[in-house]
Amino acid sequence: MSEAASERESMDFDVVIVGAGPCGLAAACRLLLLARDAGTELNLCVVEKGSEIGAHILSGAILDPKAITELFPDWQERGAPISTQVIADDIFFLAGENRAIRVPNMLVPIPARNEGNYIISLGELCRWLGEQAESLGANIFAGFAAAEVLYDDGRVVGVATGDMGRASNGEPKPGFQAGYEIRAPYTIFAEGCHGSLGKELMNVYSLRDDCDPQHYGLGVKEIWTIDPDRHREGLVVHSFGWPLKGTEGGGFLYHAADNQVYAGFIVALNYRNPYLSPFEEFQRWKQHPRIRHYLEGGQRISYGARAVNKGGLQSLPKLVFPGGVMAGCEAGFLNGAKIKGSHTAMKTGMLAAEAIFEALQAGNEAPAVLENFETLVRESWVYEELHAARNFGPAQKKFGTMAGAAFVWLDQNIFRGRLPFTLHSRQPDYATLLPADKAEPIQYPRPDGKISFDRLSSVFLSSTNHEEDQPCHLVLKDADIPLQTNLPLYDEPAQRFCPAGVYEIVEEAGGQKRFQINAQNCVHCKTCDIKDPSQNINWVVPEGGGGPNYSGM
Repeated sequence: MSEAASERESMDFDVVIVGAGPCGLAAACRLLLLARDAGTELNLCVVEKGSEIGAHILSGAILDPKAITELFPDWQERGAPISTQVIADDIFFLAGENRAIRVPNMLVPIPARNEGNYIISLGELCRWLGEQAESLGANIFAGFAAAEVLYDDGRVVGVATGDMGRASNGEPKPGFQAGYEIRAPYTIFAEGCHGSLGKELMNVYSLRDDCDPQHYGLGVKEIWTIDPDRHREGLVVHSFGWPLKGTEGGGFLYHAADNQVYAGFIVALNYRNPYLSPFEEFQRWKQHPRIRHYLEGGQRISYGARAVNKGGLQSLPKLVFPGGVMAGCEAGFLNGAKIKGSHTAMKTGMLAAEAIFEALQAGNEAPAVLENFETLVRESWVYEELHAARNFGPAQKKFGTMAGAAFVWLDQNIFRGRLPFTLHSRQPDYATLLPADKAEPIQYPRPDGKISFDRLSSVFLSSTNHEEDQPCHLVLKDADIPLQTNLPLYDEPAQRFCPAGVYEIVEEAGGQKRFQINAQNCVHCKTCDIKDPSQNINWVVPEGGGGPNYSGM
């Protein structure tokens, strides 16, 4: 046992849940409701690295209410922040920087239509779910980052939170506080997309041996308050095409309540051009007349970014291992054809709760590996949804934007996801970049400060903050690779794929270059860990409470 581990205090629970997102909180609520209905008590803990519930939550978001209705049939009476029902879908193909073609509804894939769905702030929904969980008896530890998986004889027995008060050299500072060991017979890992502990578990238990690589997109989002005359509450606008060239992705504009719109752009991280910047593509997209029309004269009030899973069914890992399960976006349950993952995250969290509660009721006969969880998932509507949508992502990559869209329409609207074959995409996103000398440089326009902006002013709106004197949470496996490998081969793409200006190539006196990491800017999107072509960046959790402090995202 290390010296740091020997200093840690330990707390015991019946269940530990890592992550207070929609999956983890739905799991907590479902477990406690099951215990209440059975007349038993359950000691449950939710560990959340954000300073408060919702601080690190970012999504579009349009909610399919299926899962929340199963969890709380009376969610309206309980005051859930779900009120803006979608009234119309507008989908545009942007054929150039000034041209837009409206896509007729009959040509829109059925899963992408939003009748009966709601425009929400997922952060606000998570805050509400946290209130429900606490009222049922959950212990929620916000501001504590789960930094280490605890094992005992090959079984997961909980997690340890990170130390607080270490200097950048790793030495304890005055006021140092060792992390806590939080132990339980079962742990639900619900960290969200590309969770740091989830990465470890997949390696330790070989959970990805029988599936395709996970695939990702980077979503960049802003909240705007716009002119009431340009606002239409409940309107959903999606676009594809310009400004992307040969890359999958598109934009969204959701008209929420109170004259707010959620503007965002998603770029698939399997893009090939190392000069591409998802952040700059988003800024360019806002300048299209079809989009600028809504934003002009408005005020940008918030900014954030987050990676999203898009691999679908073929990229799901094994979900169970001794002492724990993986659910929600940690595993990759987003439905790409619907462009939604909150409902599947909540449902898989609820199914994990059911499997764990059944095991706890078995007492000494409880299994170490909850194979029943995978059975419950396979028998659920989540699996049915993902199976029907399984060819969506691979088709986009295989056939390109236009031909891929035609294939998806046939697959979803004519065959209803029942085509007798399954496409695969087996090349990891980090392996797709062309060498810089084989790619076309992209010249992005300067921001105008009205519709388009720079990275640093954007990060300011995310309220991101980290304790400066702490060990860097962006760990290079080899400090020489950025300058010796990535710079000559790919013009070091980290300086462009990061939406927060974390990575820079700094030229010093004498022409020497230095790779600089501005870790304080990090918005925890995980893109660097995913897209770095050398797989040299390991994103680990910083001190608890650090990172963005999103409001309304």
